[in-house]
Amino acid sequence: MPDKPANESDHPGPRTGSGPGAAVRSQVTDAVRTAATAVTGWAGAHRKLATALGTLATIIGLGVVLAGRWGALADAAVGASGWLLALAVVVHVASLVSRSEAWRLSVRAAGGTVGRRPLYRAASVGYIGNIINGELGFALRIASLRRSSPDEVPKFTTLAATEVPLIVVEVTLATLTCFTLVGPLGLPWWAPIAAFVVMLAVTLVLRHLVRRKPAGWRRALAVLGDGAACSRMAAFVALAVCGQVLRNWLMLHASGIHASIFDATALLIAVAVLGALPVGPSVGAAAAVLILGQQGEVGVTAAGVLLTATGGAGALVYAASAYALSRWRQPSRESVTGRGPQVIPAGRSAEADVP
Repeated sequence: MPDKPANESDHPGPRTGSGPGAAVRSQVTDAVRTAATAVTGWAGAHRKLATALGTLATIIGLGVVLAGRWGALADAAVGASGWLLALAVVVHVASLVSRSEAWRLSVRAAGGTVGRRPLYRAASVGYIGNIINGELGFALRIASLRRSSPDEVPKFTTLAATEVPLIVVEVTLATLTCFTLVGPLGLPWWAPIAAFVVMLAVTLVLRHLVRRKPAGWRRALAVLGDGAACSRMAAFVALAVCGQVLRNWLMLHASGIHASIFDATALLIAVAVLGALPVGPSVGAAAAVLILGQQGEVGVTAAGVLLTATGGAGALVYAASAYALSRWRQPSRESVTGRGPQVIPAGRSAEADVP
């Protein structure tokens, strides 16, 4: 029996996607993937420069959008009510306290014994870093706590992973409210439901994982396996999120934008998503224009600027308060060294003990 030609035996039928068009598409896909990998690697190696360039690009974009209306922007921002700004700072401080307490519960469940004062002080350092970039704030928070209380917190990897339960709760809450983005972003109606189901599955998988083998880095997820601790942690995270939504709503109204709570929630989600990008302090204004620009670009940009200002002020107030509380009633030098006041026996002078 004669052998079949190679092209007939190896390829008995027409191949889907073959031909010059498929080859071109494959080359384009490979080129895009290579470029994306190169850009990501460069941004990771030059984070400061990437953040600076991202901030500059965002400001230029906002400048194009607001061309010829800078005076109106300044009037909207400067004309904001002082008591609304002060209230926004207070609300932001309360939100930071709530999230710090949620983090403390996660760290304690992972085996940490650190007290509130050193943990709150380390958290405050991270919140100041968040003004510039979320990754910077996270790194500062973990490094500060490891430096101040190395014997009272888990190892570095485990300590860093204690943020995961908080992020899971935050993302789950975001999926419950992301229906507010269906209109502004043109998402399908089923997107929030699908996102919530995915996060619910992720939570169940993590809880099963930590209960099955609570060792190593999995100890960082221990709070998810404890029903009571998980409920308290989730409650504090929810309080922090509600505070941020309230602050968004206050700043929108302070800028003359009659927004709803749903608009403020959509803005919070947008700020969280854009905060992962190297856009720096301009993230508030960029998110406001992206989500609520149809309600007045000048007003929503002013609201974004006020969000950045009150967020920075609140972080500084929280940091100052945390530092002051950590120094208050600090152990005296005698108790630290273990030496109390010396009792001089009768008939012996104090000068006799002086070398």
